[in-house]
Amino acid sequence: MSQTNLTRRDFITFSAMAAAMLGFSACASLAKQPRKPRPIAPGAKIRVAQIGCGGKGFSDIMGVKDEEVVALCDVDWTRPNVKKLFETFPKAKRYTDFRKMLVEMDNEIDAVGVATPDHMHFLPACMAIMLGKHVYIQKPLTQTVGEARELLRLARLNGVCTQMGNQGHSMEGIRLVREWFQGGLLGEVREAQIWTNRSAAKGPDGRERVVWPQGMAEWPKGGTPPEGFSQDLFLGRAPERPYSPDIHPFKWRGYIDYGCGALGDMACHLMDAAYWNLELGAPTSVELKKIVQPSKIAFPKSAIVEYQFPERTVNGKKLPPVKVTWSEGGEKPAKPKQMEATRQLAHGGQLLIGSKGTVYDGNDYCNSPRFIPESFHKELVDGGKMPPKTIPRPDPIGNPHIEWIKAIRANNPLAAGSNFEYSVPFTEMVCLGTMAILVGGKFTWDPVAMKTSNPEADKLLYPTYRRGWDPNAIVA
Repeated sequence: MSQTNLTRRDFITFSAMAAAMLGFSACASLAKQPRKPRPIAPGAKIRVAQIGCGGKGFSDIMGVKDEEVVALCDVDWTRPNVKKLFETFPKAKRYTDFRKMLVEMDNEIDAVGVATPDHMHFLPACMAIMLGKHVYIQKPLTQTVGEARELLRLARLNGVCTQMGNQGHSMEGIRLVREWFQGGLLGEVREAQIWTNRSAAKGPDGRERVVWPQGMAEWPKGGTPPEGFSQDLFLGRAPERPYSPDIHPFKWRGYIDYGCGALGDMACHLMDAAYWNLELGAPTSVELKKIVQPSKIAFPKSAIVEYQFPERTVNGKKLPPVKVTWSEGGEKPAKPKQMEATRQLAHGGQLLIGSKGTVYDGNDYCNSPRFIPESFHKELVDGGKMPPKTIPRPDPIGNPHIEWIKAIRANNPLAAGSNFEYSVPFTEMVCLGTMAILVGGKFTWDPVAMKTSNPEADKLLYPTYRRGWDPNAIVA
């Protein structure tokens, strides 16, 4: 079935009309007169709907369970977590098609969570925002740079409160690193090394296991879908393909049509401390340095990507250029000389390498950052050299869902830490890395013109649409 590639102008036009395609006839007036969110009265509960309930959507909706859960939408009602949510919220209306849910329950929904496969984050979020709904979207925010940039435009237009589900941004560790950096303990930071063993992970027995496959040369065999499952709704804008149990419900992430690979899954966690604290902004170039087992249908078994960030001035202070190296699939940097002989780098983590000190964290969410060697960290603590805690902490700290809910109650789109003003540029950086993995080589990036130096990379800035989900279908 044919595909439609969109230019930047086409995509903005498409986005403005997307609700028509999705079954909402008033989209033309919404594009001219944006709908603002309904104010939440003091003491009233926020009416929440969830799109995608079987994976992260389960924990997302449980994170706001004290509000009023009014609707649950998933393409597969047979999954255990979906059944649990149906039992937990028996009054919530049930849907398989998010378009039908948003249209029928427009006046009964204040906020929407989106935890679908990556390729279908944009369309439900776009429709929800145009209808004046606050949105919480799982990471990565979108599969392409163009989609992310358009969500930011729509969120600003409609004044909704937003949050991306990179929970480490709400936690203590990332704030400690920010205070250390701003307090001068790291000195000049010109390099960051960030790595993950995904798509593998360490199991309870200490052995690595494959979380989802990557580097596949062929599509998996088909199979019998679960009862009531709609392959058409699962595919959404993706190309027509038969159902396979080796893709749904979880192993879609390694396939180019649906996911963003290991970088898309983990970088929004692991890169967060470097991106936020070093005020990185947009890279000037991105380069694929190594790739193992490349594929035309899937992300590779492993890869190394290098980002170059320019000199920047933040609050009157000049910051030096920074090289950020991302390693995945078991690739990792050399052990730093500051680390003790008895220690080894974790399976995933980060190193922020400064002229005065190096910070190491060996987990996904920057939960336990420490200077290395440990004796240097202890010296800073015991000597009273650690700076005071000046960065605001959410209350309760570490809960991105409550942070989002509080932003909605305050009607303050900037209150949640990973709101789109922050998470869209961050997502763009992540997407540029996935583009480098797919096209190879090195390209430069112009964030204003939204253009790279590689025509093949430029084709990946915007999504493709299966017929029936494309702009022609909207206009028809």
